[in-house]
Amino acid sequence: MRTPLSVVIGAGGTGGHIYPGLALAEALRRADPDAVISFIGTERGLETTLIPAAGYRLHTVDMIPFDPALGAKRFLLPAALLRSGAQARSVLRTQKAQVVVGMGGYPSAPAIVGAKMAGLPSVIHESNAVPGRANQFAARLTEHLTVAFDGSRAHLSGGERARTVGMPIAASLAALDRPALREEARRAFGIPEGARVVLFNGGSLGAARLTAAAVGLAARWRGREDVHLLIKTGPAALAETRHKLIDAGAGPVAAQAVPYLDRMDLAYAVADLVVCRAGSATIAELATTGVPAVLVPYPYAPGDHQTHNARVLSDAGAAYLVPDAETTADRLAGLIDPLLADPARLAVMGRAAGPGHHARAADLLAETVIRLAGQPTTEREFTP
Repeated sequence: MRTPLSVVIGAGGTGGHIYPGLALAEALRRADPDAVISFIGTERGLETTLIPAAGYRLHTVDMIPFDPALGAKRFLLPAALLRSGAQARSVLRTQKAQVVVGMGGYPSAPAIVGAKMAGLPSVIHESNAVPGRANQFAARLTEHLTVAFDGSRAHLSGGERARTVGMPIAASLAALDRPALREEARRAFGIPEGARVVLFNGGSLGAARLTAAAVGLAARWRGREDVHLLIKTGPAALAETRHKLIDAGAGPVAAQAVPYLDRMDLAYAVADLVVCRAGSATIAELATTGVPAVLVPYPYAPGDHQTHNARVLSDAGAAYLVPDAETTADRLAGLIDPLLADPARLAVMGRAAGPGHHARAADLLAETVIRLAGQPTTEREFTP
């Protein structure tokens, strides 16, 4: 009798690490419907809601961020890694894991440490153009490295052996036919007839800078019926944003605020242009779905990696890059108005990046994981 494939995925913190992990899980289930897949994360991040909601078991460990801003607490990192790694090892043994995958972000590091302790094969996936601290560390613990962008190799220990697989994205986005879904999307969001749509997407929790600029644009364009702003605020800012839109005189014809977007395929299908942060998952989704964008990198991202991510699209002519400090309603109006008036230009931008590996990334990474499941290893202990 065949032993079911058992994979544990380390992913947590933000959607930029969790959603690719879920896309990988989806690909593994396509390849092996009997696969047993679970996740390791912490009790701090979005994984506590997103992963169970997707139908996967989440095991939590005690871990602290790889963040210099912790001050003196950063000296606790080695002890935290040993403790959380031991917790992860216990999870791996309970799950009878055959392979461990680290998707980046500090919650995934214990999974890789636990794999090293347990003598299990592991693979990391680096999603950003400039790797985060957790994966820079984890890359020293495994021979198996995968990246979303070729440029990441230069920043990883052993990066020359990394395989570029792209960024795992949901199957609904990898195969998205925007024109075919557009009418359904317009009905779903109640978009007025003839209005062009600008989607503001600040990431998993929203972005105050983008939301403020969107409210300013709604006030500026409140008399127009040819443009509609769809603003994802995150749950915390929803009520305040809706009040500000009312105060600005922007009715539902001009703008609507939503807490989250659980159907990103509909959001991308309805959007003529996206104004958003430049997380790696977003960059991959835009390139794959062919949606032109104005990218506003988060200025405090470690290593300024969102700016490096954004340049992947801006250098290709698929997006405009606007610094966070310059993202005002006036600046965006001057940029967006001419674009909305020129559909041919938007179409050229949408085709400029090309999907690259991203549409197949989840399946390519799944192939690597399944291959490693048959790789024998020996038990070795790890000391950071």
